[in-house]
Amino acid sequence: QVQLAESGGGLVQPGGSLRLSCTASGFTVSTYSMRWYRQAPGKEREWVAAIGATGDVAPYPDSVKGRFTISRDNAKNTVYLQMNDLRPEDTAVYYCNRNTYWGQGTQVTVSS
Repeated sequence: QVQLAESGGGLVQPGGSLRLSCTASGFTVSTYSMRWYRQAPGKEREWVAAIGATGDVAPYPDSVKGRFTISRDNAKNTVYLQMNDLRPEDTAVYYCNRNTYWGQGTQVTVSS
């Protein structure tokens, strides 16, 4: 069955970097559009990045543009989210998504 497993979250200081991974099973990531979302406490879930089946990347929302990069490793069946210049407002649980499937999320906390 379809499963998505996020990893790579943690505590980082402002200005730092993290790379999140989303390892998929039950399907091939290169044949679907894959997305990253995040949800901060008390806020709605927010879309932050998407990569299409052909490898095309959607324009990033202003909140992460120039700082976040989505990529894919077909051999590892994994999608990544490289996050640079992290800010306290990036603190959230980050989720990997394919259509109606969601991972369990990974916590990212940006704090000094």
